[in-house]
Amino acid sequence: MRALVSVSDKTGVVDFCNNLRRLGWEIIATGGTMKLLQDSGIEVINISDVTGFPEICDGRVKTLHPKVHGGLLARRDDESHLQALRDNAIEFIDMVCVNLYPFCQTIAKADVTMADAIENIDIGGPSMLRSAAKNYRDVTVVCDPEDYKLIIEEIEKGGNTTVETRLALSAKAYTHTAEYDMCIATYMRAQAGLREKLFASFDLVESLRYGENPHQSAKFYASQERVPYSLATAKQLNGKEMSYNNIQDANAALNIVREFSEPFCVGLKHMNPCGAAIGKDIREAWEKAYEADKVSIFGGIVAINRELTKEVAELMKPIFLEIIMAPSFTDEALEILTTKKNLRLLQVDMSAANIEQTQYVTVNGGLLVQKLDTETKEIVADMCVTERKPTAKELEDMNFGWRIVKHVKSNAIVAVKDGHTVGVGAGQMNRVGSAEIALKQAQAAGFNEGVTLASDGFFPFDDTVTLAQQYGVTALVQPGGSVRDEDSVKRANEFGMTMLVTGMRHFKH
Repeated sequence: MRALVSVSDKTGVVDFCNNLRRLGWEIIATGGTMKLLQDSGIEVINISDVTGFPEICDGRVKTLHPKVHGGLLARRDDESHLQALRDNAIEFIDMVCVNLYPFCQTIAKADVTMADAIENIDIGGPSMLRSAAKNYRDVTVVCDPEDYKLIIEEIEKGGNTTVETRLALSAKAYTHTAEYDMCIATYMRAQAGLREKLFASFDLVESLRYGENPHQSAKFYASQERVPYSLATAKQLNGKEMSYNNIQDANAALNIVREFSEPFCVGLKHMNPCGAAIGKDIREAWEKAYEADKVSIFGGIVAINRELTKEVAELMKPIFLEIIMAPSFTDEALEILTTKKNLRLLQVDMSAANIEQTQYVTVNGGLLVQKLDTETKEIVADMCVTERKPTAKELEDMNFGWRIVKHVKSNAIVAVKDGHTVGVGAGQMNRVGSAEIALKQAQAAGFNEGVTLASDGFFPFDDTVTLAQQYGVTALVQPGGSVRDEDSVKRANEFGMTMLVTGMRHFKH
């Protein structure tokens, strides 16, 4: 039995080849792989001794030869194939262990040149992978070091890999070359000035029970890029499987959590926050968020950005919640919450890395693509457009409200007091309607003065300012940009209110 080994990623390859030799396999190798194996004391056959032809063109041509591809592609059950090999003195190659030049990693470098990119386009590697994968009934193809252990175990047990394993490895090899070619095609089209073509690669996480409604089928896929605040890499510690709506809502909650570095808690229902708060610790943040709307939190989702402790778990346990998310849970907290067998507990990576992410939204017959809205301006006193300037406390509440309102469905209005929401108005067809919802909620909760109002879009008229004053609002923050901005500024001045304009809007349709 013979294996041809030529790898760019040399992780584990020495041990793998040592084990193959121990099991009686011959090793054929090329270039740097051959040198590594020889330096490690492993007997290796030079690819040139197999082909009878030297490596040429700076190594660009070394495995593109009938003695390689004939040995890979010949069917062992076809006499005409076997005779062709005998006539041409070609021996079987029973395994190909290849991974490809790091093209995608190369073009990700800021200073990469096109010449560097071209030199990292692998030709022989994909050809060998495809040949071996096509003939999987007789040939084992390996492109992932994670598979080395399984392959050795199967050879130790049965003398070779099983046909089922070879089929699975074949599919992995074709996936590997397809993704590799997608990366090359995207880059080369850009260099050539051709119209952009979007290639997307996502891995199935799980098939869901149903979609948004029970009559809709659904699946959950993950991108290959590992990012923080992602359900694709979250660890579920308890509870029922996640549904389509659970995933949508939980993702919305995580996008809010990532806005805050201080201890923070958000309760969420139907993609909108129903209560959110910062605190000196997570207990205070939870208590303030829960008090913000005890009714809507029922059956909702909670996300916090600190470890969930026994103390906070005891406060949450009596409340009917669907999901609780945190970066970690203490053992005592898990002991308390896992008594509720249906309660989903998710441990989520909430590292501070601010990785630029792409957001995809399907439309009938097409796809919308945009950068995820992770940029949020700090609210500073210089943004003030009214005669009265904000107090330090008002600035704190405006910063808090501005970070929350960007995650509320438009038209969005959020009322804030002392670092927590006291009213949320979402998704109305006009801004006054959203303001009425938020302000009436604040009034019902007893907040009738010193309230701060945040709006995701500008005020087209002064009616929102007038309404806000009637409900005890003293400070407003909004993006500005209306042709009638001055009307709202004038009205705020009449009422002695302070208003800040950010110059950045956060519509969320």
